[in-house]
Order: sequence, then C-alpha cells, then structure tokens
Amino acid sequence: MAEPRYLPFLDAAPYRMAMGLRSLTAAEWIEIDDTYDADLAEKHRLLAERPAEVTGALPESRQAAQEAHDLLAAHLTEHFPARFRRDGARLHGPGGRQWRLDDDALAPLDRAGRWVQEDLCLMQAGPQGWTLTAASLCFPNRWRLADKLGRAMAAIHEPVPAYGERLGTPVDRFFDKLAADRAVWRTNWGIQADARLFQPTGHNGIEGADLTAAEAPDRLVLRVERQTLRRLPASGAILFGIRTYVHPLRQVVRDGATARALAAAVAALPPDMAQYKSMTAFRAALLAWLDVAAPVLAD
Repeated sequence: MAEPRYLPFLDAAPYRMAMGLRSLTAAEWIEIDDTYDADLAEKHRLLAERPAEVTGALPESRQAAQEAHDLLAAHLTEHFPARFRRDGARLHGPGGRQWRLDDDALAPLDRAGRWVQEDLCLMQAGPQGWTLTAASLCFPNRWRLADKLGRAMAAIHEPVPAYGERLGTPVDRFFDKLAADRAVWRTNWGIQADARLFQPTGHNGIEGADLTAAEAPDRLVLRVERQTLRRLPASGAILFGIRTYVHPLRQVVRDGATARALAAAVAALPPDMAQYKSMTAFRAALLAWLDVAAPVLAD
C-alpha cells in the first residue's frame, strides 16, 4: 500500500477556515500512483452499475467540457509519455487500455474521467454565480452529484458550517479572477470509519459510534482530497479536480509527533465542523488512542 502522500492535519491546528491555496505547475496537475489500476477498476464498476449517480452534464456545458477533455488528453501524452500516447482519435493508456476520443455516446467529461484517478467537475459562470454544469464524480466525499448539478457555489456548500459567512465571497472572487496561466491546489481532510471511495451520503453520520480507543487505529482511515483548480482559456470555465487518498490510521500515525499533531487538529475542530465531518461519534475514542500512542511512539 502506498505511503501517505499528504498529511494536511500537520498544519491544521489551531483550526482556521480558509481556502489554503497553493500554486500548481502544469506538470503537477495530475497525479498517478500505484493505486491507478485499482482506482480505475472501481470507476469502471461504478460507471457500469450506477452511471446516473457518478456522471452528469447540462447542455450548456458541452463546449467547455470538450475543451477540458482535449486539455487533459494533451496533458497526459505530454507529461506521462511512458503511460499515455495518442494515435489519431484513440488514446492509449496504462495496462493496454484504449479510449476513443470521439466517442459521442459519452459526454466529454465522462470520457475524460475514465483516464485518471481524479474526479472532474466543471464550473461555469452563470446568472446565479459559478455553477456546476458537468462532472465525472466516482469518489464523492458524502455528497451526491444529482443534488449539486446546476447549482451555484453558495447552494452547493450550504451544508458546510460557516461557508457563506467566511468563504462564500472570497471563493467567488477568486473564481472570477483566476488567470488561465495560473493553476492552484489545496487539500481537504477528515477521519472516517468507512474506507470506501464512493461515499455519496453520510454527513452528520454516526459511523464508528461503537468504536473503542483500542480499535481506532484499525477501524479508522484518513481521507484526503487533493483539489486542483485551473481555468480553461477558451471557454473561461474552471475545471475542478479532486484526487482522493484513503489510508488506514495505523499507517498514518507512526511516530509521536504525528500522533500529537493529529490529536491537536481533531481537538481543535469546532463542534459543528466535527459533526459535519461525521467525526463526533468516535472523536473521544480517537483522541483517547492518540493520547496513549503519542508518548509510546518514537519521534
């Protein structure tokens, strides 16, 4: 199993609600690792069994989604030439995979989402603000595409505590001003009692309510989203990428410093945010284990 690549909680205490954006070079846009085959197999299963839940597109998204599709195909062949190559209207990928770039049976973002581990969401400016108009969303973190498609940022983030008061205006302003030659990324994280990548429901959940401190490292996981934002130069739309990493907690907490940092970050979460992240039910058990683990594990 791959080592944890991101540990956002190391910088998460004291708690502060912020965008936390960092600059992103073109070469860093897409990440591919040794879970590629497993992640694409899970995407294939979901697309076959639950297509209406994991893909969607409004008619007005077609041109911008095609631009995103073409941009991603060009990026993969340029930055991962050992893995991807293009032969006319066919894209060849790892493991002998092949995709038709002109397959009109699939919406453009649906096609593009089948090539990478990231989920892809297209945001376009509209009368109500920046609106979700298309997506390939196989690994949602407790939200349903059907509930968000066609809705603006404020409505999409309505369940997030204090989003409207603290982040709504800054996020909209940032989307308005993001230049086509500048991409950014940020992380979002949480501790969960469910390791599945596909989690369309569960905010304010009670999973793990029966958890004991001794069970915490083996039943809980760290779920991290690496989120990228880049503007499409022709359409002006913004492509939002979400790469999801899930790691067992025992794999994450291997030294005292990490245990103390995670404990501080978990303890610092306001009650409404802990509830939103579905951590309330097991937070006491998690903190109890970290309290024991911190002095035992070597720094």
